[in-house]
Parts: sequence; C-alpha cells; structure tokens
Amino acid sequence: MTAPSALLIRVTGHDRPGLTHALTTILAHYDVRVLDIGQAVIHDGLAFGILIELREELRSSALLTDLLLASHHLGVEVKFSASTSEEYALWVNAQARRRFIITLLGPAIGASHIAQVSGVLATAGLNIDRIDRLSSRVPLSRDDLQPRFCVEFTATSPSATTVVDEDMVRTGLATLTEAGDVDVAFQHDSIFRRNRRLVAFDMDSTLIQGEVIDELAVLAGVGDEVRAITEAAMRGELDFQESFRRRVGLLQGLPESALAQVVEQVPLTEGAERLVSTLRRLGYKTAILSGGFTFFGRVLQARLGIDHLHANTLELRDGVVTGQVIAPIVDGARKAEMLQAIADSEGLSLEQCIAVGDGANDLPMLRLAGLGIAFRAKPVVRSSARQSISSLGLDGILYLIGVRDRDIGV
Repeated sequence: MTAPSALLIRVTGHDRPGLTHALTTILAHYDVRVLDIGQAVIHDGLAFGILIELREELRSSALLTDLLLASHHLGVEVKFSASTSEEYALWVNAQARRRFIITLLGPAIGASHIAQVSGVLATAGLNIDRIDRLSSRVPLSRDDLQPRFCVEFTATSPSATTVVDEDMVRTGLATLTEAGDVDVAFQHDSIFRRNRRLVAFDMDSTLIQGEVIDELAVLAGVGDEVRAITEAAMRGELDFQESFRRRVGLLQGLPESALAQVVEQVPLTEGAERLVSTLRRLGYKTAILSGGFTFFGRVLQARLGIDHLHANTLELRDGVVTGQVIAPIVDGARKAEMLQAIADSEGLSLEQCIAVGDGANDLPMLRLAGLGIAFRAKPVVRSSARQSISSLGLDGILYLIGVRDRDIGV
C-alpha cells in the first residue's frame, strides 16, 4: 500500500461569495482530511490554498476531476501539487522556525521601499510568509489621499536552528529611514507582541509639542538660556538632574499665572488623542512618566484619561515659582523604576509594556519595556532605541501593535 502523502490545492481568480463553500463541499463529499488552509484577497483577486491528506483511495477517485469541473464553472483556476510523506514531515517540523514582524509605515509607500525591505530580509535568509496592509485603502485621487500607509510583513527563518543575524537586519532596515520618509520596525512575532497591556509616555515633545520648561522660560525672559540647556540634556550631553535644577533655578520669580498660560498654548502632538482613546477602548492601561511638571501632566491626564502620572512638582510660594523642584526628581532612572512599579501593580510583565519617548532621559524605560519606541527623537535616542517613529503622528504606534485602521473605524 502506498504511504499517505499530501496534496496542495491552489485556487486563483476573481473572488466571489460562495466560492470557498463550493470547493470545500466537494472535498467534504470525499471525506477529506484538511492539513492546512489559507486564503487572501487583494483587490478582489483570490489566492486560496488548502493542503489535504492524499489517501490511497483518493488517488483513484474523481476528486481532482470534480474540482477541475467546479473551478471551470466558477471561473477560477485550480492547480495541484503533491508532496511525499517525508517532505510533509519536514514541513511539519519547520513550524518551530523563528518568526518576525516587520512594519513599514509612512505618509506614502513606494515599490522601492518594498524592494529594499524584501532585499534586506532575503540577504538575512528570511522568507516572507505574509504581507498585509494595515492602513486604509488608498484612493487614486491624490486630493483625497490620507497621508498614512502601513504594510506588515511576516517573515520566518529557514529552520528552528538557523541563527538569524538580527543586528544585520536592523542595520539594513535602518538605512531605509535615513531619508525620513518612512519608518521600519522589526519585532519578534511572539505571544507578547499580541498581548501588550500598558503604554507609558514621556510628556514633553512626545504627548505634547514642545517642552513646557522652555515655554515657561520664555515668559520668564530666559528662553534662549534654558532652551540651550534643554537641548543639550535631551541629546545626552548633560546629566538630566543637574541640567533640570539649573533650568528650574532660572524660573525663580515667575508668577503662578504663567503656568496656566502655558497650559493653554502648548498643543497635543498629532495623533495623541486618537492613539490614547483607541488604547482605552482596547483595554490598555496608560501612564505619563515625565521629567516635566505635574501641573501640566494633571491637565493632560484628565483630558486624555491617562491612568497613571509621575512627573516633577514645581515648588510655589506665595503665588511665585521659587526656582526649586520638590524631590524626588523624575529622571531617566526614576522613569524606569516607575515603569517597573506600575507593571507590578497591574500584574504585568515588562514584555507586556510599551514605552514611548524622545529624549536621552527616556532611554532607560525604552530599554526596559518589551517594546520601546523613540518618537520623533534626537539622533542619539533613535540610534539607541530598538524601534522609532518619525514619519507619522503618535497614532502610528497602533500599527506596531498590529491594529488596522479598519479595526477602529477608519
């Protein structure tokens, strides 16, 4: 008796309702055992595959003839390819291969971007198993074009024992982002990637546009001096605590009314409200871990519905800024500590946490979180973080956790 083998049935053509039902009804008539199945539709073009066990009695049956006749009637093309039991066993054993998710996003994606991503993956020996569009459908009219496009690749290593040079892959993908028109994220396709539960944000230049302390400094008449210190600190050239105390000291004598004025004039970052509202709908917890000030953080917390807030408290006396900050100062180390503490309080592992920031003082929490994202960050931060987004708004983060635009009504 001939050993059982496997038969791959591939169907291509114009998709229509009932097509899959018609073909699988034929298979059901012959009591076929299904080993694998997959289907994709691109612009009404169907690619359907079903792998079945090819038993001895099926070889002499009319199964293939019936499928050919049905496909002709349905206006699609069907092809068959058989594999031996040994070949099938190799395929089964390959399911332990390492899997990766590559997310390509930007205002617009061209064929050159796809070619470069696929070239990097091919050079690393990775095979692309799936490509999915996460963003909304693109209209032909450029006047109606939404400046947002995202494609997600699923790639696998040749075998479970193959060593993938991930640093080489990341370096190769990073070259795509040098022009600033697209971003590329490279992640392990693990259970944690689909089960993030907490997102922690830096505030200044992340959730909001600009640095609150710089705006206060302008009102205090020391804008240029404070801004220079801020930029040096964000680049990692100065110790954060030292630079922070120096900047706050320059605010001495500023009236309390200036704080409310700054709250009114500093806008949210593009995409911040859409991102946080979507995260809340999906059941995520959120946190602000900021080296900025609580007076602004509380307003933002109430407006967006943020669950946790940790920031610095500016000391006031008799309605005037004293030039001092109440300890402890929230610096990079403190942000990482608070991320760990919040994760513990929520019963989460750090792999389930996302951290987002732009400055050098955000790096400790970006490195600690399962997914650390440098958002419109300084070069030293972008090069040190494992993921970065600069080409889209803050809601581009939704693509990195696999959320499609259509999932949230876009």
